[in-house]
Amino acid sequence: MGRPRVHDERTRAALRAAAERIVAEDGAGAFSVRAVAKEVGTSTRAVYSLFGSKEGLLVDALAQGAFEFLANGIAELRETDDPVADLVAVGVPVFRRLVLDHPAFYRVAFQRVVPRFRAGPEVTAARQRAFDQLLARVRRLAAAGLLGQKPVQEAAVEFNAMLEGLANAELRGTILRNLPPGGEDRAWREALMTVIRGFDSRAPAGSTMTGIGGTAEP
Repeated sequence: MGRPRVHDERTRAALRAAAERIVAEDGAGAFSVRAVAKEVGTSTRAVYSLFGSKEGLLVDALAQGAFEFLANGIAELRETDDPVADLVAVGVPVFRRLVLDHPAFYRVAFQRVVPRFRAGPEVTAARQRAFDQLLARVRRLAAAGLLGQKPVQEAAVEFNAMLEGLANAELRGTILRNLPPGGEDRAWREALMTVIRGFDSRAPAGSTMTGIGGTAEP
C-alpha cells in the first residue's frame, strides 16, 4: 500500500478558507504562511506543498476562487426571455454577492492587493470562463438588436467596468451608505441599466429597457 497523502484536498480547502478570513478581516498585509498554517493546525510545509509559495496561496487560491464564483454563479442563473434582465442578473445577484460574501476574493482578483500579482494557468482559465459567461449574455443583447453598432467584446468590457466600479464603491463603505436602507441593490440595478441603454442610444426606454430590476433575480 502507498503512503497516505498528508496534504490532501481537505487541507487545501482549509488553508484557502483561512487565507480568505485573514485577508478579509486584517488585510493582505497581515497575511503570512505561518498565520494560515497555525489557524488550520498544520505546518508551513503544507502551504508550500499545496500552493508552492505564499503568493501562490493568495493568488492561485483566492483569485481563482473569485473567478470560479462568478463563472459558476452566472452559469447557474435561470435564463429568461428578457436578455436585459438576464444581463443585469450578472451584476445582481452574482457579482454583488461575490463582493458581499467573499470580499477577500474580490480584493485579490480585482483590486490586486497582492504585490507582483501573477495569475497562473488555472487562474487565467477561471477568469476566461467567467468572462465567456458574460460575453454569452451580451451576445443575447446583440441578437435582440440592443447593441447598436457596438461590438460585443467592447460592450462586455464596459459592462464589467461598471461592475467593478460599483463593487469598489460598496467595499469602501462610504458612497452607497448615503442611500436609503436597502438602496444599494437598487443602485446597482439602475447603474447597470444605464450602461445597457447607452449601448444603443436609439433604443427606446420602453418596457423592455425599464422596470426589469425586480425580475433579474433567478
